[in-house]
Amino acid sequence: MGSLGKDAAAAAGERVVLAVNGARHEAAGVDPSTTLLEFLRTRTPVRGPKLGCGEGGCGACVVLISKYNPATDEVTEHSASSCLTLVGSLTNCSVTTSEGIGNTRHGYHPVQQRLAGFHASQCGFCTPGMCMSIFSALVKADKPDGPALPTGFSKLTCSEAEYAVSGNLCRCTGYRPILDTCKSFAADVDLEDLGFNSFWKKGTDRADVGKLPEYSSGAVCTFPEFLKSEIKGQMNDIPAAIAGQDGWYHPKSIEELHSLFDSNWFDENSVKIVASNTGAGVYKDQDLYDKYIDIQGIPELSVIDRSSKGVEIGAAVSISKAIEVFSDGTPVFTKIAGHLSKVASPFVRNTATVGGNVIMAQRLQFPSDIATVLLAAGSTVTVQTASKMLRLTMEEFLEQPPCDAKTILLSIFVPDWGSDNVIFETSRASPRPFGNAVSFVNSAFLARTSGQLIIEDICLAFGAYGVDHATRARKVEEFLKGKSMSAPVILEAVQLLKDVISPSEGTTHPEYRVSLAVSFLFSFLSSLGNNQNEPESAKAIASNGSCANGYEKYGLVASDDLPVRSRQELVFSDEYKPVGKPITKAGAELQASGGRLCMLVTSLLPRIASMEHLSVAHTLMPI
Repeated sequence: MGSLGKDAAAAAGERVVLAVNGARHEAAGVDPSTTLLEFLRTRTPVRGPKLGCGEGGCGACVVLISKYNPATDEVTEHSASSCLTLVGSLTNCSVTTSEGIGNTRHGYHPVQQRLAGFHASQCGFCTPGMCMSIFSALVKADKPDGPALPTGFSKLTCSEAEYAVSGNLCRCTGYRPILDTCKSFAADVDLEDLGFNSFWKKGTDRADVGKLPEYSSGAVCTFPEFLKSEIKGQMNDIPAAIAGQDGWYHPKSIEELHSLFDSNWFDENSVKIVASNTGAGVYKDQDLYDKYIDIQGIPELSVIDRSSKGVEIGAAVSISKAIEVFSDGTPVFTKIAGHLSKVASPFVRNTATVGGNVIMAQRLQFPSDIATVLLAAGSTVTVQTASKMLRLTMEEFLEQPPCDAKTILLSIFVPDWGSDNVIFETSRASPRPFGNAVSFVNSAFLARTSGQLIIEDICLAFGAYGVDHATRARKVEEFLKGKSMSAPVILEAVQLLKDVISPSEGTTHPEYRVSLAVSFLFSFLSSLGNNQNEPESAKAIASNGSCANGYEKYGLVASDDLPVRSRQELVFSDEYKPVGKPITKAGAELQASGGRLCMLVTSLLPRIASMEHLSVAHTLMPI
């Protein structure tokens, strides 16, 4: 074993120190594969986060994770699935659960009070996760920069408030009261649109923000001062080449990472390389790993470089961060950001990395939306092997044999296509539009046209339809080059695509997937033809901004821009008073805080003599 391997092994006995709801905890002696959820429920008094799906798809386990940068004295927060997050990756982090923002001892938080008042809690299993998703959105929106907070509201918009819980599942409420709770914090909400609640009587009382539990930002400390002091005290310490805690190793450079690869103890069957571990929600680990290598601390993997040529993002950049980067850019970049926002749930995107998603597509044939979109955008990747560094197009990278464990994806470069004569569209079909739902088919199309809308160059990428990885429909591309859109051209292109898209044997619903791919292409090519034949009056409307995209003239509305809007009409009667009076359910706030106890009924059927007697024992147990 080399000296670096010895240092790592010696350091492996160090403890992970973290804060949970402001209290100091040490993860000493835990198995390296222990999740944060397991640690919270077995090593701390916390019971709010629940194990639902174990895949990051339901939101029952959502918590807020905060990190402190002593160099800038800044705290950053994000929601995360505690069922996927490994506790070994959280040294010097702070974890806040639903109990940490409000409880019976210190009083409930307005999020918990409004969830109760809008009748958004029934069985209560999912409520703490809902609570933390909303709280996380409020924390993110109410940072000091930006306009002042409206009295009683946050900086959230209604749309942002609705998306805050887009990954949380509830089997009881039908979501209406949950969305009402979210929107009650939004500055642009129409309070009269909010549904049945216990704060005012619908139809007779005036809706007033003053009747809602008062909200003020910054009331909850998400990162305790004692942990800041400990982190600052470590700044002058000279760290070992690799710090390790209970089987966890944290290289600080690509060189250190390759030194670990060269160590005698490295075995890809017992060592797992992770940045967030969200891939475990897709591919369940059959065996527990003995060692983990955390690559989050390698600066080369977290680079974000924007230039006139394009944007380069490191492989360890989170999907949420990539969305922020691409949102502020040219039309191609904003389309990429829009599609990425439909991938997974907010609390998964906050930790899942772009590089990890692409690596799963290349190595494990994961039906990735991101790989398809980046392929169509003409992206290139930088890969570090044991002997050399390679620069490959996304298509070349996906077609390579599956990468081994020692091949590292360093970064992804997306060129800037500008905004002149470039059309870029993405599509996906999945069981649900948001949240953890893998696509049946995804696609991304980029076309560069001349002034006469003749296609000069085009890329048609399809994925998830039953092949190993995203591919380009090159025969269709060659056919379309040099042509302008007309009905015969579109129909011939569609027919050609049917011959090109061929799901592999064993793919479920192959005809359906092919029909989806065809419909995506037809819609894209038709839009090119519509742009060519669009009346001048419609173009004028779109250009002067009086009607977005000119849709209103034709009675069409862009569905992606539709928020959830409805009005709840109630008819009251005193005939059965007080039945029908809006009363907050007893224990709803306690459920939202994670402190609710579940009444379990156990039945005993002892046979005494010749008679059967039913003995029922009621036991209070935390869930």
